[in-house]
Amino acid sequence: MTEKHYIQHTINKEEKVISIREVYKSFGDLHVLRGVNLDVYKGENIVVLGRSGTGKSVLIKLLVGLLKQDRGTINVLGQEVSQLKAKELDALRLRVGFSFQNSALYDSMNIRQNLEFPLVMNRKQLTPKEIGLLVDEVLDAVGLKDKKEQLPSDLSGGQRKRIGIARTLILKPEIMLYDEPTSGLDPITSAEINELINEVQERYNTSSIIITHDLTCAKETADRVAMLLDGMFVSVGSFEEVFATQEERIQSFYNYNFTK
Repeated sequence: MTEKHYIQHTINKEEKVISIREVYKSFGDLHVLRGVNLDVYKGENIVVLGRSGTGKSVLIKLLVGLLKQDRGTINVLGQEVSQLKAKELDALRLRVGFSFQNSALYDSMNIRQNLEFPLVMNRKQLTPKEIGLLVDEVLDAVGLKDKKEQLPSDLSGGQRKRIGIARTLILKPEIMLYDEPTSGLDPITSAEINELINEVQERYNTSSIIITHDLTCAKETADRVAMLLDGMFVSVGSFEEVFATQEERIQSFYNYNFTK
């Protein structure tokens, strides 16, 4: 595994874009989050690592108000998410890009139409020419300008992931949320997606939470890693700091998932 490279992006530790304090979330008798605390700084990629079913995806749904916590506070871009009214929540979601695990593209639309769609829905003041320029910009950012007129079914899994990220980027979000970005991809394509996540951070100065159980993805994209086990963050730091431990649960996670 190669380590994350540090080139252009800067992390502003004076500015928190996400602040999570003592957050609890249960579904009936299933206690998923048990007092979670985490800060994300401007310009930072933070990877949330954990086994399947440990609450990683629940956490990012709480961040955009798709779920509501039972206790605790979640502040995103200066706003307390659980206190927002519907219109305020819609406005916040436009500032937070959500890259879905399955790319969530519309099969009946070609790539250009898929990318135009969020602009037509949310940026009604834009002219067709301005929309076209934005489509070209994000396609260039993900390296797929030549795929504009193709259907999603014509693309490989990795290319669909790239287009999914491009569609998220087109609204120029301040925060990116990646849900298992390398899931189901071969090692070479996974490496390309990891590189793209870093390029997005550098080119757009985004702050990101990357949800994964892929240790290669974590090592290559994270400024910090947050290990979520048994509903709590048990360790937060650099990849090396988190795994330089004798803590049995962290070591067993590493040994189980370290396949490269």
